[in-house]
Amino acid sequence: MDHLERLENKSVHILREAYSQFKNICMLWSIGKDSTVMLWLARKAFLGHVPIPLVHVDTHYKIPEMIAYRDHLALEWKLDMVYGENTEALKNKTTFPDGNVNRIECCRLLKSEALKHTLNGQWARYRMNHELGKYERDRNTEPYTGVIVGVRADEEGSRSKERYFSPRDNNNDWDVGDQPPEFWNQYKTDFAPGTHVRIHPLLDWTELNIWEYIERENIPTVSLYYNQGDGKRYRSLGCAPCTHSVESEARDVREIIVELKTGKFSNIAERSGRAQDKEDGGGLEELRKDGYM
Repeated sequence: MDHLERLENKSVHILREAYSQFKNICMLWSIGKDSTVMLWLARKAFLGHVPIPLVHVDTHYKIPEMIAYRDHLALEWKLDMVYGENTEALKNKTTFPDGNVNRIECCRLLKSEALKHTLNGQWARYRMNHELGKYERDRNTEPYTGVIVGVRADEEGSRSKERYFSPRDNNNDWDVGDQPPEFWNQYKTDFAPGTHVRIHPLLDWTELNIWEYIERENIPTVSLYYNQGDGKRYRSLGCAPCTHSVESEARDVREIIVELKTGKFSNIAERSGRAQDKEDGGGLEELRKDGYM
């Protein structure tokens, strides 16, 4: 068994453990490479079927190719696809692109607040109707008490402080200093009533592991990750006004792996193209304490 197989087995085990231990869980799908690998692992864990709703927080500023990719796979793979949004902030133009708040406040409103209220069912959810091929207002407002997230410890500083099963309070607030110990693949899954749990099956994976697994499994990914002929591609995906491409000649997965192995990006953070990270001084811990993904 090689390293990728060990990572796969551990992630599949965590996914199955989460599904067996928690009621009303969902899986966040950001449409990026990490959460798409997590989605692929879920299909493996449950024999081709994903028995968990997929939730996407739609800021309405995502790059259009991302949304097209989301809906294409949702229909092709018959995914239980749900999205939520901060309708009020969008309606009132309380956003960075409209010039009314800074990037960090925009993230808090369009991502953290939208996620929190989508998970607890207090704001509208929209679910894919597979017969009609479009989204409709979801009648189910039952809270999701646990959420599976595709974060990696190496991706950004605050993520390295997570546990595989990480408790939040009923407001989704995260106490970084009060987390259960996890030794020898023993995970705490019994939490007090009202605890919201984040589950992280990809915590041990690296950026290189993700791309190597995508190559091995031939996982479809959004085209934005690849140079389309202009010498640029995206390394990390987010909202269009705050996400910038990197200079790269990599046109496919194999060439991305070569770039990562030869050191082209060895001293450049993966999220260096995400402007909100720079505005926050390079870290997102405060936002993540308040529910940011």
